[in-house]
Amino acid sequence: MDFALTPDQQSVRENVLRQCAAFSDDYWLEHDRSGEFPQEFYATMAEAGWLGIAMPESVGGAGLGIAAAAVMMQAVAESGGGMTAASTIHGPVFSLEPIALFGSEEQQQRMIPPVLSGAEKMCFAVTEPNTGLDTTSLKTRAERVPGGYRVNGDKIWITNAHVADRIMLLARTTPIEDCAKKTQGLSLFFTRIDRSKIEHRLIPKMGRHAVGSNMLFINDLFIPEEDRIGAEGEGFRIILKGLNPERVLLGAEAIGLGRVAIRRAAKYARERIVFDRPIGMNQGIQHPLAKCWAQVEAANLMVMKAATMFDKGEDCGVEANAGKYLAAEAGFEACHTAMLTLGGMGYAQEYHIERYLREVLIPRIAPVSPHMILNFIAEKVLELPKSY
Repeated sequence: MDFALTPDQQSVRENVLRQCAAFSDDYWLEHDRSGEFPQEFYATMAEAGWLGIAMPESVGGAGLGIAAAAVMMQAVAESGGGMTAASTIHGPVFSLEPIALFGSEEQQQRMIPPVLSGAEKMCFAVTEPNTGLDTTSLKTRAERVPGGYRVNGDKIWITNAHVADRIMLLARTTPIEDCAKKTQGLSLFFTRIDRSKIEHRLIPKMGRHAVGSNMLFINDLFIPEEDRIGAEGEGFRIILKGLNPERVLLGAEAIGLGRVAIRRAAKYARERIVFDRPIGMNQGIQHPLAKCWAQVEAANLMVMKAATMFDKGEDCGVEANAGKYLAAEAGFEACHTAMLTLGGMGYAQEYHIERYLREVLIPRIAPVSPHMILNFIAEKVLELPKSY
């Protein structure tokens, strides 16, 4: 049993941190203020090949797997870019898994390389206004027409849809009342965004302003049949393959945020002199930060366990959910404790802690709430009755 990073993973971490160092705290603060998409960062990461870290070499990826991707995303957040930097490139790293696993050879070669190279941006559209986490009840319909499908419906909280060229879309192709199981009748598509048929509206939100979240209004969007991934009606089963990697990556990003918050708070505690002594000499400062460090590093072990299991082809649903839960809770506590360590200056933008605290709420909420994760663990691990 070896908990150390492999040489490849250590190289990923060091190189990503080195590359992210070119983007200063002021860069991220300015983009947080302006709401402008971090195009320079995105282009640099794409050019260096990081977007394809988990994708097969046959489609232009590095083939290093989700564990290496978790190390990368952790380093991106830890560099000081936080969830803004991570969310800029998060989608391509995991969202293309359904195509790599279930797409035809033609689809893989046509769809994946343009995203990995940065020539095209993508978004991932599942969530809807009135269904939430009840994915099988989504209302967006894709009806058969000659040559493909005609799609109508609404989506919400779709990251980067306002700058995306292509969309990964889950829609119902068979009415739920005509299906033997509610998980049937959903189909997955990866298609070009037609702005004349898809209207986006940015959602004003608390943090991560430079990476927009959108409502989408889809009106008679035509999707050619060759843009459907896998068999018709199998979309829910296919999309499940991408959910565990998403949880792993969100957990890794929360770990990165926790680490940078602790590091900044500890530095401040060493330098801040009150009553003729550094405040870091006080156990009231030391103990909360030490506790946060222990919680963050322990959560990281579960995240990496889940990532390793996924790369081995093992069922990692429990571990991926537990890792995401533990990392989000530990990351939040770390950012909150860092703010309390800095006191009033923790509330000031120039010290960046307030930005971390706003952004760490994202992995705590998304892509699945902590309450639903606890429901899942209670059912699958403790064998308690399903509560939802």
